[in-house]
Amino acid sequence: MKIDRLVSILMVLLDKRRIGARELADMFEVSPRTIYRDIDAISAAGIPVRAAPGVGGGFEIMQEYKLDRRVFSTDDLSALLMGLSSLSGMVRGDELVHALAKVRSLIPADRAGEIELRVNQICIDLSPWMGSGGIQPCLELIKEALQESRLLAFDYIAHHGKKTARTAEPCRLVLKGSRWYLQGYCRSRSDFRLFRLSRMSNLRMGEETFTPRDAPKPALDFTEMLETLQTCITIRIHKSVMDRVLDHCAYENFTPDGDEHYKVRFPFIENDYHYDLLLGFGAKCECVEPPHVRAEMRRRILAVAAVYDGEAGKT
Repeated sequence: MKIDRLVSILMVLLDKRRIGARELADMFEVSPRTIYRDIDAISAAGIPVRAAPGVGGGFEIMQEYKLDRRVFSTDDLSALLMGLSSLSGMVRGDELVHALAKVRSLIPADRAGEIELRVNQICIDLSPWMGSGGIQPCLELIKEALQESRLLAFDYIAHHGKKTARTAEPCRLVLKGSRWYLQGYCRSRSDFRLFRLSRMSNLRMGEETFTPRDAPKPALDFTEMLETLQTCITIRIHKSVMDRVLDHCAYENFTPDGDEHYKVRFPFIENDYHYDLLLGFGAKCECVEPPHVRAEMRRRILAVAAVYDGEAGKT
């Protein structure tokens, strides 16, 4: 939501002659440090914001400067509209509606058609095709807790189904891929943690408030680490699951094997996630090599079969 805040701060500066960092921080419910970073970003965009020191000081746009709507290029405005529109589908709220309206007001009439064409060339919808409908209420509650610096309590399902009760100071919402996460300071672990919203239940906001901490940016890029852990195995798949396998490896890894099948060099890590991934393709996927992965696949398949050999409902 930083784009929304930057546009709103710019509008405030254009509307007011001078305003202090603390007043802006209170207005947007962020820290003064965040406001200083936002002002730096606005200045870097070429808008001359001046800081006046002392009593009655604050930020102001240089008096001789007039915001020309053409300060934003067609690409700038298209990117702003695409970004805000994609977020509005997942994070509902008046602030995004207002931000969209403000950005649209900056579009010169003679460029409206071109910008609309650019925006419509890319459609971004971050909502899942299917899944839990409980994410949206969680997002709204977490947004409120972030704005008011109030504690969140919830039950959390971790690895292997372990359920724990957590109390956290919310720091930020994170969207990675198609999944939402809450980064917060977990009081039971005395450290920052990243919680996947789909694994949270019984989410509630407490009355207690807290002083926001400087949270480290969450580590979200594991490319280098995965490359050191991954190996390539060979699988043989039926063409009917080719589209699903393409979600996990490149087309260049496919080699035709007869009229109906392909052999695929498949990136693989020996953990439950990747074994379950292969099992998810059912009888239309066979691990060819290496032998030990093939043997482990057979063991897991037999374990699944054993579940269905017994009476229903027994473990």
